[in-house]
Amino acid sequence: MSLGFGLTPIVCLGESAEERDAGLEKQVLERQFAGGPGALTAEEFSRILIAYEPVWAIGTGRVATPEIAAAAHRFIRQCAAERFSAGHATALRILYGGSVKPDNIQGLMAQEELDGALVGGASLDAKSFASIVNFS
Repeated sequence: MSLGFGLTPIVCLGESAEERDAGLEKQVLERQFAGGPGALTAEEFSRILIAYEPVWAIGTGRVATPEIAAAAHRFIRQCAAERFSAGHATALRILYGGSVKPDNIQGLMAQEELDGALVGGASLDAKSFASIVNFS
């Protein structure tokens, strides 16, 4: 991964429905972390964002519950602490992506572990996107 162009990469991690149903979400996230952001140097790692974007929630209208999202974010942060340091893990910004909509943004953002949202299809409608951005 080249970080030499002044861009901030958003590295997406997430499991499929089959992997989640089989209880393999942590193994999948750990493998994806190790092969992606975990392979960076500490300096490179400090310049990226991570998005937990469960494949089963992308464009399906099915969204992770706030509790599922929070658990995944905690686990990803744990992976960062183990690979790099507690400081790197604390500084890491982890977004949630996967069918983020005006009707679920408040519950998601109420979770302390979620640092923001990666909005996909809902950003194509100005009114919908404004509702997400201006949630309170």
